[in-house]
Amino acid sequence: MADHNELGKKAEDLVAEYLVKNGYTILVRNFRFKKNEIDIIAEKDNKIVVVEVKARSTDFFILPQEAVTKSKIKAIVLAANHFMEEFNKNQEVRFDIISVLPDPDGQLEIEHIQDAFEAFDAN
Repeated sequence: MADHNELGKKAEDLVAEYLVKNGYTILVRNFRFKKNEIDIIAEKDNKIVVVEVKARSTDFFILPQEAVTKSKIKAIVLAANHFMEEFNKNQEVRFDIISVLPDPDGQLEIEHIQDAFEAFDAN
């Protein structure tokens, strides 16, 4: 497995643990609709929380959350809409980005950005 794939998997596992520790229920990981994927779909306070995990080995060039482009937002929203229909969910949806970066000692740090974007940002 390539180093960036290992970091991505490790980051997703770390974020899932973080969410559970903070009162979220993980509904599904790596939800796919056509070519689109949502890293984590969770629930908290009767809200569906769609989580995009962005991991980087450095933020020298770009912060992880800056890598979530308009086309990526559109893909996430499309997949989230499909999830809501497929599982007959009728709750409010929130879109979060959680970035994972190593600190100077190499320990992975999490930054949770709630309400990072809204569905209309995809237009």
